[in-house]
Formats: sequence, C-alpha cells, structure tokens
Amino acid sequence: MLGPPGAGKGTQASRLARERGIPKISTGDIFRQAIADGTPLGLKAKVTMARGQLVADDIVIGIVRERLAQPDAAPGFVLDGFPRTLVQAWALDEVVVERGSTPLIVVDVVVPEHELVRRLAGRRICASCGANADAFSGNGAPPAHCDACGGVLVQRPDDEEQVVRERLKVYHRDTRPLVEYYRQRPTFRFVNGFQSPDRVHQEIVAMTDSAAALAARPAAPTKHVERPL
Repeated sequence: MLGPPGAGKGTQASRLARERGIPKISTGDIFRQAIADGTPLGLKAKVTMARGQLVADDIVIGIVRERLAQPDAAPGFVLDGFPRTLVQAWALDEVVVERGSTPLIVVDVVVPEHELVRRLAGRRICASCGANADAFSGNGAPPAHCDACGGVLVQRPDDEEQVVRERLKVYHRDTRPLVEYYRQRPTFRFVNGFQSPDRVHQEIVAMTDSAAALAARPAAPTKHVERPL
C-alpha cells in the first residue's frame, strides 16, 4: 500500500488485512513500539522520525525480512509504510522471489497535499491503546477521547505541521519514485483517497481482487533486467 503520510493507507491496510485474515505489517507501528519500549532500535529511530526523516534502509529491510519470515505471513500480508525507497523496493522483490510468491499487488492511494496537511494536523492517537482516531469530530475540532477504550487522544510528534511538511518533502523525494518503479507492472493500481473511507475500501477490494486474478495467471518469459547501482 503506497501513498503519502495522511493518505489513509494505514487504515485501509488494517481493514483489508482483517477481511483477508492476513497480517498488516507496518514499519511505523514497529518503530513506535520500539520507541515506547526504549529499545536501542527505538532510541535510534526516535531521533530520525522526530525530524520527519526516514529510518536507514538496512534497518528497515532487516526488520521487514524478519517479520515476513514469521508463520502468520506465509499465506500473504499487507504492507503499510514499506517500501519507502527504491532500495527497499529492490529488497522486497528479492524477498518475494525467495518466498516463491505470486507477484506483488501495489495500490497507490492518491490525495491532494492540502488535504494531507489538514488530516495530519487533526490526527490523534490513543495514549492508552494506540488506536488512530478520525481526524476531526462533527464540530470540526480534533476528538478528545478514544472510541475504542475511552483513553486520552494525543497528537503524534511527527504530525506537527512543521514535521508534516518535512515528511511530505521526504515523500516526494524518496518515495514518490516508487510509483514510477511499479507503474508498468500489470498488478499496479491507484485509488482516489479523497473519498469516504468506505468508498476507498470498496475500490481497493475490487482492485486487489482483479490484480490477484491477473497475478495468478502464468507469466510470459521476460528478459532479466539488471538492478541500477
């Protein structure tokens, strides 16, 4: 699941994973848990994420490789927040080949930048259970309490406006090229994320089903293409 910060890909990835009975693997969640636990990885990631920057490729790739090797990911998985760079995309292709899996289905969630800033400025997470809250309540203000557990909702440090704008700059520089990398694949799709979450979900389900059917067909032989250095 590709898309800029605030596109809603995490929410959509969770919903799709639940319906398909496969794990949603979010590198952001993994790092935030490591930060909360005070692990060495968490301490290193905390400084990087607070600046709106990306964690080093080798660290992220190692974490994802370990997670995809776990038994629950054998039937399939939904990736949220990975890959974010071309180096990570190359590594993911290698993992897919090693697993003998069908081709990746890639969905790019597209949302205008002004809407991304608005969403992220109002996004809150539960300090108790970590659940995401809707960006704004009915009166136009950020909600105060978690619908799931009643805990206090707080803003993530990386959702402050200055950091958000830096995150979007990093996205356009490092992550947007992934769209060009995947665009020519028959299993690439894009969805308009500037719609209701239910409508976005319906379109993603239809897209993934059609792409999965296409991926299941025998592939024609292709020439080997060397990976750029």
